[in-house]
Amino acid sequence: METLQPDTQPTPQAPAQERMDWKRFVLDLFETIGLAVILFLVINMLSARVRVDGFSMLPTLQDGEFMLVNKLAYRTGLPTRGDIIVFRSTTTDNLDLVKRVIGLPGDKVEVRNGQLILNGQALSESYINAAPNYSGQWQVPDGYLFVLGDNRNNSSDSHQWGFLPMQNIIGKAILIYWPPPEWALINHTKIVLAAP
Repeated sequence: METLQPDTQPTPQAPAQERMDWKRFVLDLFETIGLAVILFLVINMLSARVRVDGFSMLPTLQDGEFMLVNKLAYRTGLPTRGDIIVFRSTTTDNLDLVKRVIGLPGDKVEVRNGQLILNGQALSESYINAAPNYSGQWQVPDGYLFVLGDNRNNSSDSHQWGFLPMQNIIGKAILIYWPPPEWALINHTKIVLAAP
């Protein structure tokens, strides 16, 4: 007579293992998304990406280039003459502009006969597109800067709308990252005045 014996083979544990794998996948996914969000926020606190829109900074910056801006550059110090900065417009809401710092607080800026004169000294500006065809005199007050585009005759800047409040500065332009053939560090030609 034949007796039937109960099946003693172990029952498969696949459903429990699949649940553990699914939970691990979801946890890994949330960790990855969380890390990406944190990195995004940190990068945006430290830097900005700005598109050059227009021709006011020719020949230094071209229309359509994208540049990286260091937002921490002036947290502990002031801009220097020659720095290329990005700032919020004083005349138009939600508009960021890029210009070169020419005058610091206390400086006397003058444009006469196509020549920029800073604190009584004529400057040699190899970075400009053409000599300015306007004239004027400005005394930079405390807490403000005098900024000009390198394309002096095609730039909305301090010679038209006045001084730039320091609190409008977003940061210092540091490099061009797009398009790839234009990758380069941005040249901040220092404007050095001879000792009196």
